[in-house]
Amino acid sequence: MKGIVLAGGSGTRLYPITKVYSKQLTIIYDKPLIYYPLSILMLGGIKDILIVSNKETIPMYQLLFGDGSHLGLSISYVLQPAPNGIAESFILGEQFIGNDNVTLVLGDNIFYGQLDFFYNALRRKNGATIFGYRVNDPERYGVVDFDKNGKALSIEEKPKQPKSNYAVPGLYVYDNRVVDISKNMKPSPRGELEITDVNNFYLNEGNLNVEKIGRGVAWLDTGTPEALLQASNFFGVIEDRQGLKVACIEEIAYTMKFIDRTQYERVIDGIPRSAYRTYLERILHEE
Repeated sequence: MKGIVLAGGSGTRLYPITKVYSKQLTIIYDKPLIYYPLSILMLGGIKDILIVSNKETIPMYQLLFGDGSHLGLSISYVLQPAPNGIAESFILGEQFIGNDNVTLVLGDNIFYGQLDFFYNALRRKNGATIFGYRVNDPERYGVVDFDKNGKALSIEEKPKQPKSNYAVPGLYVYDNRVVDISKNMKPSPRGELEITDVNNFYLNEGNLNVEKIGRGVAWLDTGTPEALLQASNFFGVIEDRQGLKVACIEEIAYTMKFIDRTQYERVIDGIPRSAYRTYLERILHEE
C-alpha cells in the first residue's frame, strides 16, 4: 500500500495567512498541520509516501521531512502545477504508485480517535473504500446517501439540498485501478478532476465500500480560521490533560517499529532543546 498526501491548493479561505505559506504549514497547537494527516498514514503502517504540492511549498516540506529515512519512511515529492482537482494526484503519482494500491489523505484533514474504520479498509484488496461522517453542514462537502440497510446509493458534491448528513472526509483507499480511472475522467465544469466522479465510478460498478465513522472519532476539516482555532484548542486540551502528544511522527515511527531505539535516539539528537524534544526523551524513560 502506498500513501499520498495532497498538500497543495490555494487556501483562499485562510487569506492572508496563505499569501505567505501553505495552509498545511499552519500551526495546529504545537506542530504543522501536515503532521496530522501524515501520522494517519503512518498509523496505518504505510511507509512509502508521496507529498503532492506546489513549487513554492515543496522545498518547505523537504526541509521538514527530507526523504523520511530518519523515520523509517520513504518520502518523495511531486509538483502539482495548478489546483486541478484531488483526482489528479493519482495521475501525477502514477510512477510512484506503480502496481500497488493507494491511500490518499488530504493535507488539511485531521482524524483523531479509534481508527479501526481505516485499518479495516486497508485490508481490502479490491475496489475502493471511502467514509461517511455525520456533520451539521453537509452542503459544504461531498455527501453520501444510504438506503435503509446502510448501502450507499449516491454521492453528490456540495449539494444545495443534501440527501443525508453524512459528509465524505478527505481519506480514501483505492485499488490500483484508480490511476487509469482518473486518467479517463473528464474535468468538471469548474475545470477539476473531481474525486467524487472517481468514487461514483466505483459505486456504479458495485465496487465502492462506504464505512460510517462512529461517535468515537473526531474528524476536523481545517479549511477556515475558525476551524484552525478549534483544532488547536481541541488538541491543546487533550495533550495538556493526558501528557501525550497527538500526531507526533517521531514517536509513531518508534512505536510502530519503523525505527529502532538507536535510530530514535539519533532523531532526538537532531532536535534542538525544546518541549518537543523533552517529550520524545520522556518516551524512552517511560519504557
